[in-house]
Amino acid sequence: MNREDLLFQKRIRELAERSYTQSRYVFTDFLNSSEQALFFAMETELSHVPYRLEGGFLHAERRLVRFGSEELCGYETGFPIACIKIEPLLQKFADTLSHRDFLGALMNLGITREKTGDIIIKGNVGYLFCLDSISEYVTEHLDFVKHTHVKCSVVNDPEELPKPVFREETLIVSSNRADSITAKVFHLSREQALTLFRDKKVSINGRQTENNSGSLKPQDVVSVRGHGKYIFQRESGVTQKNRIYVSVSIYV
Repeated sequence: MNREDLLFQKRIRELAERSYTQSRYVFTDFLNSSEQALFFAMETELSHVPYRLEGGFLHAERRLVRFGSEELCGYETGFPIACIKIEPLLQKFADTLSHRDFLGALMNLGITREKTGDIIIKGNVGYLFCLDSISEYVTEHLDFVKHTHVKCSVVNDPEELPKPVFREETLIVSSNRADSITAKVFHLSREQALTLFRDKKVSINGRQTENNSGSLKPQDVVSVRGHGKYIFQRESGVTQKNRIYVSVSIYV
């Protein structure tokens, strides 16, 4: 483990102990998949401290850790996460905006990545999940994304939050192994899929895994860095050649 990882785990340890000894909620910044893997590697050590992870919506990839619980702290509190809608002022004159464009605009404001969570793109509109503490700054100062003049507003109505869109597919695979299904979903060779597991680019239910041979269970969420994400639904039959039909929901 490198020095940066050791410092990260030291910080996690300090936050957990602060929550436990002071009986109050303590939050991390947004953690990426690698940082979450380092956190989960500490579960046994931190088993005396209650915690939850949340990213602002179901199956978010970048998430905060909240140390504390109602039992420990004597009250309940939510996560300090805001959702900001970023949309072109005039759609007909707008550039086609990508995730990289929205992220670049935020970096140009001096906002560091750990203060921001996932960015969901719907059409040409971006939904940014970020810490409450920077939401006012973003809404007041983010005027342009790429060459497009934009307006920002905090989403307060849960019904306005972006909903994930899926493409339902039935696939034929040799077995219900994580690498076999992942290869089929993303049109990869078995060896390419295996490399993704070896390179720690695969997470199942938010936990980074190198176990490519494990079987998937219904509702397992598989995220593959650089390729996308899908939900394994079920095995749905067997072919005459004894291969397996599986149903998946692929995020689009």
